[in-house]
Amino acid sequence: MDILKRIEKYREDEQKLKWEGTFAEYLEIIREQPLVAQSAHSRVYNMIKDAGTEEVNGTRNYNFFSGQLFGLEESLERLVEEYFHPAAKRLDVRKRILLLMGPVSGGKSTLVAMLKRGLESYSQNNQGAIYAIKGCPMHEDPLHLIPLYLRQDFHEEYGIRIEGNLSPLNVMRLEKEYGGRIEDVIVERVFLSEDKRVGIGTFSPSDPKSQDIADLTGSIDFSTIAQYGSESDPRAYRFDGELNKANRGMMEFQEMLKCDEKFLWHLLSLTQEGNFKAGRFALISADELIVAHTNETEYKSFIANKKNEALHSRIIVMPIPYNLKVREEEKIYEKMIRESDVANVHIAPHTLKVAAMFTILTRMKDPKKGDIDLVKKMRLYDGENVEGYSSADITELQKEHQDEGMSGIDPRYVINRISSTIIRKEDNPSINALDVLRSLKEGLDQHPSITNELRERYLNFISLARKEYDAIAKNEVQKAFVYSYEESAKTLMDNYLDNVEAYCNKSKLRDPLTGEEISPDEKLMRSIEEQIGISENAKKAFREEILIRISAYARKGKRFDYNSHDRLREAIQKKLFADLKDVVKITTSTKTPDERQLKKVNEVVARLVEEHGYNSTSANELLRYVGSLLNR
Repeated sequence: MDILKRIEKYREDEQKLKWEGTFAEYLEIIREQPLVAQSAHSRVYNMIKDAGTEEVNGTRNYNFFSGQLFGLEESLERLVEEYFHPAAKRLDVRKRILLLMGPVSGGKSTLVAMLKRGLESYSQNNQGAIYAIKGCPMHEDPLHLIPLYLRQDFHEEYGIRIEGNLSPLNVMRLEKEYGGRIEDVIVERVFLSEDKRVGIGTFSPSDPKSQDIADLTGSIDFSTIAQYGSESDPRAYRFDGELNKANRGMMEFQEMLKCDEKFLWHLLSLTQEGNFKAGRFALISADELIVAHTNETEYKSFIANKKNEALHSRIIVMPIPYNLKVREEEKIYEKMIRESDVANVHIAPHTLKVAAMFTILTRMKDPKKGDIDLVKKMRLYDGENVEGYSSADITELQKEHQDEGMSGIDPRYVINRISSTIIRKEDNPSINALDVLRSLKEGLDQHPSITNELRERYLNFISLARKEYDAIAKNEVQKAFVYSYEESAKTLMDNYLDNVEAYCNKSKLRDPLTGEEISPDEKLMRSIEEQIGISENAKKAFREEILIRISAYARKGKRFDYNSHDRLREAIQKKLFADLKDVVKITTSTKTPDERQLKKVNEVVARLVEEHGYNSTSANELLRYVGSLLNR
């Protein structure tokens, strides 16, 4: 597609959205669309809400954040429902600075960037349209033109509350340019843009000795004083500080708690009263969401300083912990790899999952209950079924440690180690779980913030992740081998079902050779059921469940087959694989396989490539590794 044509079309579409008219014409717009006059907090909330929501396991997931933030559903729900929603309703929460607190690389900056980019796009939609007094450097709300004595009447007629006063510059312009005729003031539609400094600002502290408060509130333009005669003339002032430019939208206050005190005092008035002091003017009104972010250590230090008490009550702290779900952590790595130049490198299946297991284990706190270990806890958090535990146990585990997820290994470290692995194997563009675990282990020595005690703990987690991978690798090869023996699997299953039916109906089977009646083969049935942990006490219920499933299929005119019951299929596969173990050992470990063995290896490799996502290199590496495991 011709990129220049796309640019031209975008420019044309943008031109169509522009609007300019008098204040009188603007009043007609807000009569039809009252949301045009909504506050900055309301606009952010509606932007998130309009993107849609989904209910998943009792948690509300906001589509606005999907694809960028993973495993933070509970934190994001709390952020939206406890901050943005009440702030949109003009409750006192909107008079607070939103402080995102969490560990490094936990998603705080990504969250703020999404809000910024979202507002830029939303301001181009009808629902998020913003209008401002034309020529105002602060993109001021046109409703500030309504005199104070008429605002109650205006509210009764339009249903819109007006907050804030006309800025000093627009007070002068109203008199000098429009002769006091409010209805003639020119209003235009504006589009939020961080690059153009329209409604989105970013303030980052630097050296306290050299940074000027003008960065926040603007400054006097000394070149115009001779023209206008006074520093108190608003035309001689540059309203170009971040607080000025972020009006009607949001301002990101980077590393707010590292700021010099004089910068923070301006936020007291802005958050509580909706205005700030600049130059030799009356207080300047501003409607903006202020978002800051910090880590836990800096926040505790800030709270401990008594001089900051006035700001404490003006801040709402929203914890943004690390993700604690393995499959969500995988998505983080996949996203980071997609955005890199190594997206074409083959990463063997389960590689990112095993790396994610290690990472999640480092972030978890040891359960207080003695009957559950960290690996089971990790599985429960990931939504897996763990025998003997329910969703109530997950809730109980989450309540044990309120600060869980606020420490541990960050995603950047893992991606750095994966990148190192990829570069190291550049001649062989394929990496597997063992390569990454090895790299993670090597990197612990170079990690500046890891103590010897923590290092030992993390090495143990690498061992646990390795054990999990061993089980996954065996299972993967098992599936590929069993497929080659599919007829055997089906025969074994039919045999099992015949015995189950006889057992449940308290009947006999007929021996196909001798024709005599024989009892159900208890040894065969138990050898299969034990593969998936069916106890002696639970065998009867399991067999009856199978029989009920067969009956249900028969009523619907369907045939119960090898793929009709997941757990039974798994048991059959494991039983068959246990019987085939010696074949697998010989086939995978023989250095000079015979023709029959070679044919079998090639069949399994082809199955791993076609069905499981391996390439020939990683499939052969997997076979060799599983062979070594079985030979131990």
